[in-house]
Amino acid sequence: MANMSLEKIKMPEQAPDIRNKNFEEVAMGYTAEMAMEEATRCLNCKHKPCISGCPVNVRIPEFITEVAKGDFLEAYRVITSTNALPAVCGRVCPQETQCEQKCVRAIKGEAVAIGRLERFVADWYMANVEEKKEMPAQNGKTVAVIGSGPSSLACAGDLAKQGYSVTMYEAFHQAGGVLVYGIPEFRLPKSIVQKEIDGLAELGVKIATNMVIGKVLSVDELMDDMGFDAVFIGTGAGLPSFMGIPGEALVGVYSANEYLTRINLMKAYISEYDTPIRNSKGVAVVGGGNVAMDAARCAKRLGAENVYIVYRRSEAEMPARLEEVHHAKEEGIEFNLLCNPVQVLDDGNGQACGLECLRMELGEPDASGRRRPVAVEGSNFVVDVDTVVMSIGTSPNPLIRSTTKGLETNRKGCFVVNEETNQTTREGIYAGGDAVTGAATVILAMGAGKTAAAAIDEYLQNK
Repeated sequence: MANMSLEKIKMPEQAPDIRNKNFEEVAMGYTAEMAMEEATRCLNCKHKPCISGCPVNVRIPEFITEVAKGDFLEAYRVITSTNALPAVCGRVCPQETQCEQKCVRAIKGEAVAIGRLERFVADWYMANVEEKKEMPAQNGKTVAVIGSGPSSLACAGDLAKQGYSVTMYEAFHQAGGVLVYGIPEFRLPKSIVQKEIDGLAELGVKIATNMVIGKVLSVDELMDDMGFDAVFIGTGAGLPSFMGIPGEALVGVYSANEYLTRINLMKAYISEYDTPIRNSKGVAVVGGGNVAMDAARCAKRLGAENVYIVYRRSEAEMPARLEEVHHAKEEGIEFNLLCNPVQVLDDGNGQACGLECLRMELGEPDASGRRRPVAVEGSNFVVDVDTVVMSIGTSPNPLIRSTTKGLETNRKGCFVVNEETNQTTREGIYAGGDAVTGAATVILAMGAGKTAAAAIDEYLQNK
């Protein structure tokens, strides 16, 4: 019998004044009883609108039906028939603007907690099932996958299951891409990502780290000298943007990429590691997206006395998930909205000692549909900080496009691809994820990886 409650089962969480001092996961997950109760809220609609909101087409009502019955193993098998990273997606996907937005229950009340149920199923499987994947029979064809973020993981996994010999090249010393260097431990534990990567290794995917393609090897060398039959580029959008204001070269000014990489991959959050990050006085994070929230919440956990979000529009225009904004506020992050930086102040020794800002007002909508912020003349004020983190967007690194013949990019440096196949302007080379779209979501990147894998398979079968 359906549970007609208008509200989701609440997710247990660490208390804000405790969690803002540690890097343990904020959300603690459903119990089996909670998951089964929440699953009974699903109406198993005839037309299944929730599936249309999922970029990888998870058979949502089917897996939720199995959860309601208590058959968590079958639920996991339903999910993973289309989604290779359920533990990741259950934690970081913006379900509220995708599958849950399409949920019929959301018309009157809250949607079914699809993301929380997906996370529960994946966590239950990891905790209770020892099931080593069998490496499929090899078909004799080889594919190089550049990068090891979500689009690359999805592409490599689908190709490996079909018998391709896949080698994944990662520039850092640890595989996982943005999942490990960009998303903090308290939102996505590194152990979860590593288990997913271990699963790929069981399928036969070879992972080569410390391999900067475009420097150590070129794409042309991968195809011409090493004999790969196809290449997938999933290198993300790791080139940070800056505002071009005075003082951005001072000590204490970071891009969000550098700041989060120091914390995540260089383990600044573990006292035994000597990874200096200057935040003793205060931290200002410029931007209003999920990455800005991650950086600000990390700064708080690292002991910064005052942490500020500085954003030039109002809260209604912030692109960050509502959950992330809510958590940040609970943890003591202060929001300076309708403010725009004009310079980073110099203490006289080449180090940041404050962020000068202007008050803003919202004018007419710009090309994005959001109201354009307009400066209020003479409204200058200073945010008292010694660390500034710029989180105003990223673009693809130009290294591969500048060292590979025949790859077209758009004005933002993103690869131009066929929308149906994700093939680039060069035969046999495919691309997906943020390298094509610019910074977007994990699940959209995975969808692109799956699309490319299917196209690569068709291309090599017909070659």
